[in-house]
Amino acid sequence: MPADITSDQVWRELEKRSFAVLGYVTPRGEARTVGIVYTVLERQIYITTSPNAWKARHIASNPHVSLTVTITKRIPFVPRIQIPAATITFAGEASVHRAEEVPPEILRALLRGLELGPEDQREISVIKVRPVGEFLTYGVGVALKVMRRPEDAKGRVAV
Repeated sequence: MPADITSDQVWRELEKRSFAVLGYVTPRGEARTVGIVYTVLERQIYITTSPNAWKARHIASNPHVSLTVTITKRIPFVPRIQIPAATITFAGEASVHRAEEVPPEILRALLRGLELGPEDQREISVIKVRPVGEFLTYGVGVALKVMRRPEDAKGRVAV
């Protein structure tokens, strides 16, 4: 029996985290992934990058991306036992924006207190990802012992 999870639960988990793996495709059709730091606002994911970064250039030519967020699992008082991470994965439509095109609260959250002048902001682009379809989860909203049975630890819910 699949995990019983809601879209709101998934969004709450996404809002608690800040690291994910972003997947995208090059113009030659080659898959690529990169670790990113993100923030969430109004059910959109925002990522900073350089305007000249590969990911910004590739996403500008193909907006179809995927994002995977890992959630560390531990057994209380027995930290040396390795537990697979829980995950949230989804597909999204991405767009690349200049820093001045996004709300100031997004830049503040992404830069985490780093103050930048107008010239420095020109060196920053922001990737906005709008999740589409469904969230696929593993181990989210379930007890650790349930994760031993993948069919019970998996979840699927509309974005």
